[in-house]
Amino acid sequence: MSAYARARHIFSGSAALALALWLTPAASPAEPVDVELVLAVDVSLSMSPAELEIQRHGYAAALTHDNVLKAIADGAYGKIAVTYVEWAGTTWQRVVVPWTVIANRADAERFVAKLEANPPDSARRTSISGALSFGSDLFAESGFQGTKRVIDVSGDGPNNQGAPVDLTRDEVVRQG
Repeated sequence: MSAYARARHIFSGSAALALALWLTPAASPAEPVDVELVLAVDVSLSMSPAELEIQRHGYAAALTHDNVLKAIADGAYGKIAVTYVEWAGTTWQRVVVPWTVIANRADAERFVAKLEANPPDSARRTSISGALSFGSDLFAESGFQGTKRVIDVSGDGPNNQGAPVDLTRDEVVRQG
């Protein structure tokens, strides 16, 4: 290939790359919120149907409680981002309500309506470490930038599958 042909080839490749980068939409900045909150809820078979309902009703009542709504409103941004995840074994996690901004009662009630739209599932085993790892991964795709990131785990049994909880917890904390 002649020097001219090589230069033309490089130029056309560079032009194509520049055009592709120019046409690619810029990543939008993450929306700031006071807290990114993963509600990670145990649905393993150790949970009775009554316990599953208590968990859901408890979260629904908490998210719509006046004191919680006031605490959210009093934050620097006046809003939080929340997702609700059910989990059991190491590979059984399900997002029930995707990332949602809660800034007022109407937002909280919409979140609760999505939560109550389908009954909880159940599955075998209990992997708190699996829930923590899954919850940690959700932050990367949230689209939000919280001043705090919290994984709230509820359940009633010991970690009987997967990595030790303390090691997983420490790794999640190291990741921020």
